[in-house]
Amino acid sequence: MRHAMKPVADLVLVRSNEFPMKRAYRNVYEDQARARAYATLQFPGTYSLAFRDLPHLIRQYGSSRQALDFGCGTGRSSRFLRDLGLDVTGVDISEAMLDQARALDPAGDYRFVCGSAALDQFAPGSFGIILAAFTFDNIPTDAAKIDALSRLRSVLALNGALFLVVSSAAIYVNEWASFSTKDFPENRNARDGDRVHIVMLDVPDSRPVEDVLCTDANYRRLFEDASLELREVRSPLATGQETIPWLSETTTAPWTIYVLSHLTPR
Repeated sequence: MRHAMKPVADLVLVRSNEFPMKRAYRNVYEDQARARAYATLQFPGTYSLAFRDLPHLIRQYGSSRQALDFGCGTGRSSRFLRDLGLDVTGVDISEAMLDQARALDPAGDYRFVCGSAALDQFAPGSFGIILAAFTFDNIPTDAAKIDALSRLRSVLALNGALFLVVSSAAIYVNEWASFSTKDFPENRNARDGDRVHIVMLDVPDSRPVEDVLCTDANYRRLFEDASLELREVRSPLATGQETIPWLSETTTAPWTIYVLSHLTPR
């Protein structure tokens, strides 16, 4: 790690109508109204591309039925994994989001985590599959990202796979079936670590999302620093045969999927 580690509690998302550059991150998912809005979200439009290739990748690289959904939110991705026949534990830092997950899926295993010991409840190598869908978009610093990756590596089985679904840099400078960035021209000048903004069109909450930009080149450096080996990268495009009214999705990938494993000794 390049800098002092920050706790996993740094995995937070801010949404606001004001964007002062030095404002601290906070966990706005404790807002019950916002959590209820996100609880209804499934896999519409642009989101469908983020999950389309995962079943094949999980079958190819996963090593067991034990799966961890890191940053499960209201449980959408946890239920997705369970529908693939996996035994899933979802973890998140927002009690408001977890309340929605448990209400929607009372039989699911959803756990609150917070702080530097967030994953210590799990034995090393507990999971053959770990999914982090969009979670890393909202981790504010490289140091915190490496810390989270290292902690995930510790609970990943030696022959298991970690699947990161992240927003590509392109998502913040184009228009999409499910997102708009036209009100944020400053996104085009953003660099790694800068805050970028985007509006989600599929939820009844028009407040902009604030993410932290992380380019592909920077992610690759972070994986190396966290002693993770990059096995495969997917940049999913729409085929044009779908019934969805695509905008940029057939020519520009909004998401990147990284498949990672323990670093193989040389």
